[in-house]
Amino acid sequence: MAAGLIAMELFDQLRGIIGIAVLMGIAWAISENRRGHPGWRWIAGALAMQGLLAVLIVRVPVVWEAVGLVNTAVSAVETATLKGSSYMFGYLGGAELPFALKEGAQPPLVIAFQILPLVIVFSALAALLWHWGVLRWMVNGLSFLLRRSLGVSGVVGLSGGASVFLGVVEAPLVTRAYFARVSRSELFQIMTLTMATISGAILILYATTLRETVPDAVGHMISASLISLPAALLIARLMVPAAADDTATEIDKEGAEADGGLRYESAIDAIVKGTMDGMQLFLAVIAVIITVFALVALVDMALALLPLVDGDPLSLKRLMGWGLAPFMWLLGVPWAEAQAAGGLMGTKAVLNEYVAYLELAALPAGTLGPRSLLIVTYALCGVANLASVGLLVSTIGTLCPERRAEAAGLGMKSWISGNLASAMTGAWIGLVSWV
Repeated sequence: MAAGLIAMELFDQLRGIIGIAVLMGIAWAISENRRGHPGWRWIAGALAMQGLLAVLIVRVPVVWEAVGLVNTAVSAVETATLKGSSYMFGYLGGAELPFALKEGAQPPLVIAFQILPLVIVFSALAALLWHWGVLRWMVNGLSFLLRRSLGVSGVVGLSGGASVFLGVVEAPLVTRAYFARVSRSELFQIMTLTMATISGAILILYATTLRETVPDAVGHMISASLISLPAALLIARLMVPAAADDTATEIDKEGAEADGGLRYESAIDAIVKGTMDGMQLFLAVIAVIITVFALVALVDMALALLPLVDGDPLSLKRLMGWGLAPFMWLLGVPWAEAQAAGGLMGTKAVLNEYVAYLELAALPAGTLGPRSLLIVTYALCGVANLASVGLLVSTIGTLCPERRAEAAGLGMKSWISGNLASAMTGAWIGLVSWV
């Protein structure tokens, strides 16, 4: 009996291995050239890099403590941001309440006025750090590591570094000068890297939303973006392998910086433009959330007209949960929790990852166990949703009109590859987590 329980627990812990194999199998099955995969040695290296990053970041105390220092910095910026939001919006923005709360009541948390202003502040800080060269140095450092470890071309490595810090619109600006020269495989790798990660400003927003649900959320978000880099490259090269006559597009670091497209005249110019960009993102997030919630409500109203199932009306979230429950089970989530996890994954892929994180934060206590909570948090950490497809394709098409049609043809493929990559990251974190 005891041996059987141990075997079941071991299977639950290691089930993510099956999930990773299935994810790779899906990528290979829909590949443009099933015989043109990058080779088993390279595939093994990419998998080993994912596992090494997962263990190194999450399980090595010194590294995790270093990553955790970001939480302190984020808390400081959050406190400073509340100073500005409370001045502008009063108690809705975090200032002292002008009235007494009822016994047991909690102070109001207004997302638009207390959490979303972080996007504006971090966007300004990111622009300033880019102008000072700090962010460029970090992007080039990640690019160097990807080129040395996985042998990707310079432009793909630079795109990978940029995607961790910059958004769907900003990241392509760093490599805009090379879009006309990259191969189809390289273009798809760039698109997948963008889809499988989240930018620094949005990362902070999501982590702040989850701070009461996921301990050290900022550190986990950073970890997810880093682990997703080799996962994205692996999935992308399985789905759109390099042609036999492709030659890697090489760039030198100085030229990449000079032609990057992200330029500011001064520190003040960086702050002002970063603030304006952050304001656009702020308004976009508000608009998307309002629209998504309204559309989901309309769909749920239509589904409620159908016969009840198990005594409850059908809903979009229930349907997504049922459809993706086996998928989440393969990633390592116990079956009893797989439907809730599947609903969140469906919300992320079809609607928006921030809406999925809002739903995750609102789940009743105990819906997901500690390990499942980490798996879901990592699996949701990417911008691969339908709206991002249009945004990414239009951005590349604007920067390089001659590749617009090709980018459009790869758009839905990048949606699939981005979700497969972030799901693979979730599976890896389940393998190295024994919480």
